Amino acid sequence: METVKIGILGLGTVGGGAYEILKMNRELIEKRIQKKIEVVKVLERNMERINSLGLSESTATQNPDDIINDPEIDIVVEALGGIEPSSTFMLNALNNGKSVVTPNKAAVAANFDKLREAAVKNDVEFRFEASVGGGIPALTAIQEALCGNEFSEVMGIVNGTTNYILTKMTDLGLNYDDVLKDAQAKGFAEADPTADVEGIDVANKLSILMALCFDKYVPPAEIPTEGISKITMDDIEAAKSRNCKIKLIAHAKRNGEEIEYSVKPMEIDINHPLAGVSNEFNAIYITGNAVDEVMFYGKGAGALPTGSAIVGDILAIAKAM
Repeated sequence: METVKIGILGLGTVGGGAYEILKMNRELIEKRIQKKIEVVKVLERNMERINSLGLSESTATQNPDDIINDPEIDIVVEALGGIEPSSTFMLNALNNGKSVVTPNKAAVAANFDKLREAAVKNDVEFRFEASVGGGIPALTAIQEALCGNEFSEVMGIVNGTTNYILTKMTDLGLNYDDVLKDAQAKGFAEADPTADVEGIDVANKLSILMALCFDKYVPPAEIPTEGISKITMDDIEAAKSRNCKIKLIAHAKRNGEEIEYSVKPMEIDINHPLAGVSNEFNAIYITGNAVDEVMFYGKGAGALPTGSAIVGDILAIAKAM
């Protein structure tokens, strides 16, 4: 049986989750794709992390070039986060003839065209399903099952932190500051929640969705963006009086030859499918001229849900090799 060799840059929550799935479901995966998947090298300095996942210490390196330049490695998983040096690592891997899989929405959104062009130039694959919506397979659906559609609109709840906060404000009547502290205590929000609560994370994801749905790349910094930090209970109650819920929405819509786009809190009618998306869950709602309206729903973060999307990309590449 042919073996596909993997190198992982970053064995944190998401990278570790992907490895756990490859290990946990090894026999099932081999049966389904008729190939073996072997993780041969990981960029990780924490040997306790290596040991806790059951990896051999010999697989660990602190030099990314040991993975990027290794001629035996077929696929590189970049799970470090941040724009740099992650983008450079991915570009170097693609230019070295390796396919790349990443959950890194900031790097993908900042360098979308460069990364896609490098993959095409070197006849390899660049896949990033996990960068939007965690375990929800929306990006693959847009590019494959739904690719015969002309899309007129995409809107989504694609940040679990802000959705959790707004859900608790709406359902329990708690104020923003108290819910944020609760979210941080439960691990749903970072110690510095700025990227989430001010909509920066959502703008990265909308940039990716727009590039796929409308063939239009807009840098995240150029997307009008407003977060939820100024939402008050008065706003929540006013929305309720109009039979609406406030959600932080990534939204892009075709208007003639133009595309209108924004990230902002919006009042969603309680009968709309997105109104029922609560807590840390995500959903992406797409309208196409053939399929009409479709919604993808599921866990938008976490080691195993996000790892599931990474593994899906790995296996898609492995099957095509």
